[in-house]
Amino acid sequence: MEKLLQTYGLTKQFGKHKAVNHVDIHVNRGSIYGFIGRNGAGKTTFLRMVCGLASPTEGEIELFGCRGKQLQEIHSRIGCLIEGPGLYGNMTAEENLKIKCKFCGIKKPGYINELLEIVGLADVGRKKTKRFSLGMRQRLGIAMALVGEPDFLVLDEPINGLDPQGIAEVRDTILRLNHERNMTIMISSHILEELSKIATDYGIIHQGCLLQELTREELMERCSERIEICLDHPKEACPVLDRMGFTNYRVVDSEHIQVYERLEESGKLNMELAKAGILIKGFSVTSEELESYFFNLTGGASHAERG
Repeated sequence: MEKLLQTYGLTKQFGKHKAVNHVDIHVNRGSIYGFIGRNGAGKTTFLRMVCGLASPTEGEIELFGCRGKQLQEIHSRIGCLIEGPGLYGNMTAEENLKIKCKFCGIKKPGYINELLEIVGLADVGRKKTKRFSLGMRQRLGIAMALVGEPDFLVLDEPINGLDPQGIAEVRDTILRLNHERNMTIMISSHILEELSKIATDYGIIHQGCLLQELTREELMERCSERIEICLDHPKEACPVLDRMGFTNYRVVDSEHIQVYERLEESGKLNMELAKAGILIKGFSVTSEELESYFFNLTGGASHAERG
């Protein structure tokens, strides 16, 4: 697939602290890329560099096939909502958008109404934005980011602090933009469970380092129901699995194999491994919640208080 965004060793250092540490990321055109990390993991700093709001200490960004000085010419193709929408509370949604449109030189009739329709705010009338719910303000922030019809939308924690209705409203807006406009969207969050409802691809960042990139299918497979086998030498079990016709399995580490198919044959598999003289320390059918997967990947309890 065509890559809209790639970074090469992207790094941002503040004093001795590397907020972003040699990150290589790949965002496909037309995807919804979920950028996952605890609070303080480096998500916002990374997104600010991508949007041209901060300069890297090291590394390089490639956007729309452009690098270096060329990036200055294509930043207008990026819409961003980072660290909350900057709204004038005593103005209406329409008045806030008028200011942004004037700044961008847009005078197209009906343009503002179209944006309000896209984000589900067409019926707010003369209501001042200071009286908006948090979800409404976030959706207006997305509308502000859409001024100029960007090809790439970057949203930093847009569901943070929202109630369930607000989360659903923002989620629907993001899906509509992706499906109806084929817009590429990069959205950061620390809530994997919510992003799993919309994202097509994921990058997981922790303490400034990218731990993993994976597709929705890969994430669902890793969190799906499976046979978990614990043994001293996992590779010794592979010939038994192959002989029985198992193909969808993975040697996870030096002590574990995960099997993702024919779970109803777990007893037979256990018996065949025993017949082959392979000592099994643990054998179970299990699954993992998305948040548990994220929690364990980023260090579990040992890192819980650092985010």
